[in-house]
Amino acid sequence: MKDVLGKGFAKLFTSYEESEEEQVKPAKKEAAAASPAVSSSSDEVVKGEQIKYIDTAKIYANPNQPRKRFDDVALSELSASIKIHGVVQPIVVNKTDDGFMIVAGERRWRAAKMAEIGQIPCIVKSYGEKQIKEIAIIENLQREDLNPIEAARAVKQLMEEYKFTQEAVADRIGKSRPAVANFLRLLTLPNHVLELVESDKLSAGHARCLIPLQTTEDRIKTADYAVKKKLSVRDLEKLVKEILSPDKRVRPEAFEQSIELKEMVNELQKMFATKVSAIGNDRKGRIYIDYYSKDDLDRICGIIELVKKKELTLKDLQNYNKRK
Repeated sequence: MKDVLGKGFAKLFTSYEESEEEQVKPAKKEAAAASPAVSSSSDEVVKGEQIKYIDTAKIYANPNQPRKRFDDVALSELSASIKIHGVVQPIVVNKTDDGFMIVAGERRWRAAKMAEIGQIPCIVKSYGEKQIKEIAIIENLQREDLNPIEAARAVKQLMEEYKFTQEAVADRIGKSRPAVANFLRLLTLPNHVLELVESDKLSAGHARCLIPLQTTEDRIKTADYAVKKKLSVRDLEKLVKEILSPDKRVRPEAFEQSIELKEMVNELQKMFATKVSAIGNDRKGRIYIDYYSKDDLDRICGIIELVKKKELTLKDLQNYNKRK
């Protein structure tokens, strides 16, 4: 397996690293876009691999494809490009009794069908079941837009089914070992949190912030609170530190803020003309005032000095901020 999917695997995919907006050959691109059928005589050889044009209706998705979600907007954009340029990067398929099963390139196939392209360029292989599964996993992991939870599950699958170490997986997908470890750490979180990440309500960075929390209840409540309050990763890190403070009574629900506290934060934001955030409640917490440069810090310090010297109206502060 290692010999088959080592240099050979890299050669297979790096041979076709052209952008999906570039064309392999203008004649092929135009033929694929304009005609629902291309004769077998249009087969060609590119960089040592024979390219066959196969009816999209004869091609089907791998039921064990690790990638379960496809962004509709991105798919529509690719489909629009394919209508003009055709499918310029061949997909990889495996010949079966039922037709041709996709090994790599399902997104291009879906977009081609959406664009009503009759035939698309394919590289036909004869892989075994284990090879297909491993290639499908690795090909997906090499994509930057793969959902982090799908990526985490794919990494775990590679390690469990093929007995790979974290270092071996990192080498195969071109990522660092700490990156692979971070993928796996996500899977220690409750399913509810994983669903929030999969639905893009939380980022992988948010999810990693929750890992130090000791109980499932705290992780779920804190995740829901972060979604509700639209906390940044930095704000969530601060909140988790508060929850892990020596005061064991602190819980995520304790950070629900009163209307008065929220209004005070809004007033401070107007006063300092910058982001102000509060972590905590009326009884205990912290207020953070953001600054983004030395000049910004000097401006905030100037406001504080003016407040100490005399009472200022909001209009005075607005004029001061404009001058600075």
